[in-house]
Amino acid sequence: MRKLSMSGLVIAAALVATGTRLPAQTKALATNVATIPHEAVPNFFKNPPGIYTGENMGIATNSKGNIYIYHRAGETRLFEYTPQGQFVREIGRGVYSHAFAHSVRVDAQDNIWTVDEGTDMITKFSPEGKVLMTIGRRTDPVESQGNMPGQGRYHGRNEKYRFGRETDVAFDQQGNIFVADGYFDARVVKYDKNGRFVKAVGKMGRANLEFNTPHSIATDFQGNVYVGDRGNARVQVLDNDLNWKANYPNVGNPWAVCVSGGPGPKNPGKQYLYVSNSWQDSAPAAGVEITGEVYKMELDGKIIGKFGRAGKAVGEFATIHQMDCRDPDVIYTAEINDWRSQKILLKPQTMKTTSQGKE
Repeated sequence: MRKLSMSGLVIAAALVATGTRLPAQTKALATNVATIPHEAVPNFFKNPPGIYTGENMGIATNSKGNIYIYHRAGETRLFEYTPQGQFVREIGRGVYSHAFAHSVRVDAQDNIWTVDEGTDMITKFSPEGKVLMTIGRRTDPVESQGNMPGQGRYHGRNEKYRFGRETDVAFDQQGNIFVADGYFDARVVKYDKNGRFVKAVGKMGRANLEFNTPHSIATDFQGNVYVGDRGNARVQVLDNDLNWKANYPNVGNPWAVCVSGGPGPKNPGKQYLYVSNSWQDSAPAAGVEITGEVYKMELDGKIIGKFGRAGKAVGEFATIHQMDCRDPDVIYTAEINDWRSQKILLKPQTMKTTSQGKE
């Protein structure tokens, strides 16, 4: 999300004070990566007259193929669509935990989870749209007027049931909950399936188990946790107990990560990790040349290929903020700058090798 406010200056000052700097979006280090041909389905999402999406922040699918888009404009809203892209309904309009959307996920029981950085709250909705659980606590409304959008300061308070502009949520096969937290903290938090605190790891920094804007999070069928450590230009891989396992530092600054196969409960077979080296949401001209691509990877970090480039045409990407990759050959993107989401069809059987950044 945007960092064009006093909060960005305060965060930058805090990072410098701790010996950590907040880098700009960077060119990925990977070279000679095969290109995966792709195409976008034009005009896939269809809204009724008078219904629009603003900045598309989050996107997720359920086991039936329905699609959820969490977006923000004058207000934060959550829309549901059929597998054919037809608008179905709005969920949770006016709920107290929604103010400044960041991401949405769907668990193995098709419950819908929204992550709202404006309220520091995560909300679990039933498939019917009933609120089942919240984690986190909204700042006092009077105080919060100075904190939205993008205001406030880094605090790193590391409290069990409070967040600092948390960014994303994921689940393992046992229903445990993993939260990336976030802008005002620098950690990953684990809760059990009932929302009880289990463990938190992380602080601001560059070492293993240190983070600089953990911006996206996903799990695989074995319970490993993949954290898009955006400010440190790497994906950190943790085990289910949040012990460090590996870093994948060659795919730029990961705005969005996802693991194919969905959250279960059946074994999805071979899974892949997708990572977006996104064109920044401030849309700088220089960023077009070094960002915008999405990497398809083995879970061990080996890059299989990449697709896409920065831009605003159909099939190009203007700040992918979240992806859904339940089907590894069908990618849904939520994009900030174009106020849109796209359905992308991959054709990995016709890949060819190219130089990094030139497709």
